[in-house]
This record gives sequence, structure tokens and C-alpha cells, in this order.
Amino acid sequence: MQARPCEKTEPEGPVQNSEAFLKGTSPGMRAVEEVIRELSQSDVPVLLLGETGAGKQTVARRIHEASRRSGGEFRLVDCGDMGSGNFDGVSGNILSCPGTVYFDEIAGLSAAAQCRLLETLIRLEEAGDEELPGRLICGSARNLDEEARSGQFHEGLYYRISGVCLRLSPLRHRKQDIPLFMDFFLMKFAQEFGRPTPLLSERTRQLFCDYDWPGNVRELADAAKALVVLGNETLAMGGLRAVLSKSDRDHQGQQVSLRDATRAAAREAEKELILKALTRTRWNRRRAAQELKISYKALLYKLKQIGYTQSEAS
Repeated sequence: MQARPCEKTEPEGPVQNSEAFLKGTSPGMRAVEEVIRELSQSDVPVLLLGETGAGKQTVARRIHEASRRSGGEFRLVDCGDMGSGNFDGVSGNILSCPGTVYFDEIAGLSAAAQCRLLETLIRLEEAGDEELPGRLICGSARNLDEEARSGQFHEGLYYRISGVCLRLSPLRHRKQDIPLFMDFFLMKFAQEFGRPTPLLSERTRQLFCDYDWPGNVRELADAAKALVVLGNETLAMGGLRAVLSKSDRDHQGQQVSLRDATRAAAREAEKELILKALTRTRWNRRRAAQELKISYKALLYKLKQIGYTQSEAS
């Protein structure tokens, strides 16, 4: 997919938390905003489908905040981490929650838990107006329509949670939004860490637009955090450029994780900072630890990680 020209854009309003909903400029995101406005006017169950990191939880929060239930709690249920033993209590909480209950990655529920959730929803339907349940929104990175037809997911439950099915496009299909999202996250993490907002070069901005982002918005946020924390665009982006260049030369078509590349760059930057501090202090490790604002024990551990032993440091 050909990327559009990558221009810097300013996020609307002040920077908020990491779950803040960003109004993208791509046709796909504008369509999502229209659906959110419509969904906020009713209590119909919503099923959000999209790749990992595409922003399903963020959209679920936005639907909640725009609805009449915004004064109530937004309750997140991580189905991937839930054992069958503690599901009954969560399922029962749907009855009393005056806000919204979001089941993240609902396909992760066991068959038994799916049956119990279905029984709860049927009981709520039979209760009618006498019992007002919380708004139900579910998210999944898997194709539940196919899994319901094949018997991998409870068909009855699928039909009850998919009153409206909203599919979120991966970031590689809405590259027009990348500059807006990157500027938002750079400002957010700069405020969070008390550092200046990095000014990116046109080369880096174009690289971000050309990259396919297999980890979607979550991966983009990780890249922005690395840029802010390192405070050096060359260090942060050096690892990614090297990995991308190798991938192009090999022509293997493998997905490259920007998260791994930025972590590698962060490790190299940390190593450089440690060695500079040790050089300034003539390898007085206690003074170096004070300069780096870490404990002496932490410094020794990091020196061991980067391959500097006690004898080499002497």
C-alpha cells in the first residue's frame, strides 16, 4: 500500500491518558466515529473486531464515555487471564454494574465460561425492565463469525454479543492517521516523563509512514515512548533502520517488530550512558551509580548484562 505524504499534525485538545480516543483523519477512522455516535444512543451489545493493538479497548471506552452510562464504571474483563473458577462472580457483576462491561478477547473464555455468560444474558433478557444490566461490549482479534460456524465458539453467545459488529482497520490500512497518532504519543510521553517533545526529522516521519506496524497503534506508542525516553532520534531509530535494511536485502517478507528494534536501540543507548558515566568517574562505580540515579546494585547488574566484569572494570 502506497503511503500518503507524511505531514505533521497537531492532536486536538490536551494530551490525556494512553486510552484517549484519537479522531483520525482517514476515511476508516471517520466511519468509526460515526458508528460510535450512533451506538452511544442505545444499549445494543457491541462486538469489536480487529488485530491486536488496533485500539478495540480504546473504542469501547469511547462508546461508554459518549453514552448515557458515562457516569457509571467502565469495567474491563480480561478473558485471556481469567480462570473458570472466578468467572461466575464477574458474570454476576453484569447485573449490578450501572456502566459498561468490556470483555477483552472474549474468545479466550473456556467453553464452560461461555455457557455461563450466555445463561446470564438470557436471564437478563427474561428480566426485562425489572433489572437493568450494564452495557455489554466485547472485543476479539479472532474471527468469531467463522469460529461460531465451526463450533469453536458458542454460536448462541456469538449472536447475543454481536448486536452490532464493528471492525477496526489495522494501522497499515490507514496510514494517513500515523502522523497524528505519533505526535499525540510523543506529547503524551513527554509530559509523563517530564522531557521535551522530540522533533522528528522528515526521514524518520517518512519511515514511520512506510512501515506496516504489525503491532498497530500499540507498537506505534512503544516507538514514541522509546524516542522520548532516549531523547536522541539517531539512537532510537538506528536499530530500526538496520533491521529494515536487512529485511529488504534478504527479501524474506518477514514482519519486523519495531518494538524489538527500539528495545535494542534503548539497550545500546543505556550502555553508552553507563560507560560515559564510568569514564567520568574513573570507573568509580558508586559515584557512577549516583550520577546515573540508580542503585549501586543495579549498576553492577547492568555491567554484568553488557559484559563488563569486575576484573575488566579495575
